[in-house]
Amino acid sequence: MSTAIPPKPRQVGMSPRQVGTKRRFAIVASQFNSEYVQGLVDHATRELHGLAASAQIDLHQVPGAFEIPIVVRELARNGRADVIVALGVILKGKTDHAEHIGRAVTDALQRIAIEDHIPVVHGVLTLHSETQARERCLEEEMNRGTEAARTAVHMANLFADLHER
Repeated sequence: MSTAIPPKPRQVGMSPRQVGTKRRFAIVASQFNSEYVQGLVDHATRELHGLAASAQIDLHQVPGAFEIPIVVRELARNGRADVIVALGVILKGKTDHAEHIGRAVTDALQRIAIEDHIPVVHGVLTLHSETQARERCLEEEMNRGTEAARTAVHMANLFADLHER
């Protein structure tokens, strides 16, 4: 796994430009492990505003990671977002429960993206410890919320370009 987030799009030749209409981003975030998920949401929102200043960002909170895909699917089907960002934190315990939830969420998010033709950014993290959660959710160096936002802007621009042709 990477130890740092990718550079901002403008640093690697991907313009964070606004193509066509104002960008619409939806964030679906779990309330479980709320301190860490809120860190992801805060970093993602800040980065989205920085890269797409006029973007509309809607936050939808669900109880846990397992509930994320059903809301993502509803958003995908109602057409109110250009890109959907799923954010959550699953901490591994002494059983296989975390792996089962993580796999189910991953599979569902991929299926929704493909079937509904919308970019879905997977920011639901399955982590081994609270130390990993702090590093990836609350700190700046490798914050996965920031990474998810950069991916979302990239995908919004790419899809706008693909649909222009």
